[in-house]
This record gives sequence, C-alpha cells and structure tokens, in this order.
Amino acid sequence: MAEPEKDFLDDIDEAEAEELAGEMEEMDDAAIELDTLRAERDALQDKFMRALADAENSRKRAQKERHDAERYGGSRLARDLLPVYDNMKRAVEATPTEQKDVAAALIEGVELTMRELVSVLKKHGIEPIAPKVGDKFDPQHHEAMFEAPVPGTKAGEIIQVSADGFIMHDRLLRPAQVGVSSNTGE
Repeated sequence: MAEPEKDFLDDIDEAEAEELAGEMEEMDDAAIELDTLRAERDALQDKFMRALADAENSRKRAQKERHDAERYGGSRLARDLLPVYDNMKRAVEATPTEQKDVAAALIEGVELTMRELVSVLKKHGIEPIAPKVGDKFDPQHHEAMFEAPVPGTKAGEIIQVSADGFIMHDRLLRPAQVGVSSNTGE
C-alpha cells in the first residue's frame, strides 16, 4: 500500500515536535547542571558554616585558656612558697614560753613576715584554709592524716590540725592536713 502523502502542515508539526524535543533535552541538561550547582553550593555552605563554628570554638577556647593562665598561672610558685609559710608558723609555735620574752623581737619579726606572706598570697587570690579543732571534716578542703577515737568528740570532727591548707580562687592548692575523730559512740 502506498504511503499517504505528507501534507505541508504535517511537516510543520514534525519540525515543531523536533524543536520541542531539542528544547526539552537542553532544559533537562540545564536542570541537571543547576541541580549539580545547587548541591555543590550547599556542600560549600556547609563546609563554610563548620569552619566558622570551628573558628569560634577556637577563639572561645583560647580566651578561656588565657583567662585561666591569668587566674591560675602563679599556682606553681604559690605551692612552692607554702612550705615557707609552714616553717615560719612552726618556728613561732615551737618557741618555748620562757624564750618568748628573750627573743620577742625575733618572734615578732617572724610573725610580721608571715602576715606579709599571707597578705601577698591573698592579693593574688590565695586564701588559707585554717580549720579549728572541733570543726567538721570536709574532704573537699581537708586531708585526713590519721583517725583516732578521742573521748568527748563525734565521728568526723577534727581533733588536730597538722598544716593549714590553701585555695586559689576556686581551686584547691593544698588541703589542710588534719587528724579526725573516729568515735562511733556519740
């Protein structure tokens, strides 16, 4: 059978269909390229936001480290000076009563030096922890050197102070060294 004759209008329809198919193909390529560019943009934006967050965290960490260095930088020196305070205190406490009159000027000089040392330590945020006999034992600030049952005391009471402790701002430099009652009766 013979093919039907193509009409002029059929040629126009075919041309339009081919042109439309070409445009659709170009639009598909453009849409794919646009989607690819959007995905790349989103990935780069995510990397940028992460880098920005890392930079901010680094800045905050450096600021905290700088602040801590200012506040606690002298803690090593302070720890090294604490035995000097202890020795001066022991010297004053060990002086016999009969010698206090003879060496009054010397003892007064040691006490003044000790007060000056405490004053300088306080100026730098270092406070002494000086528990008294009868105070309650606090493991946050005290170190139990021994336990002993002492009549007339309650368990957990301080019965002897061996050495004062020191705290720098909110950090413990050295706990106070104490003896603690272990009475269970009262």
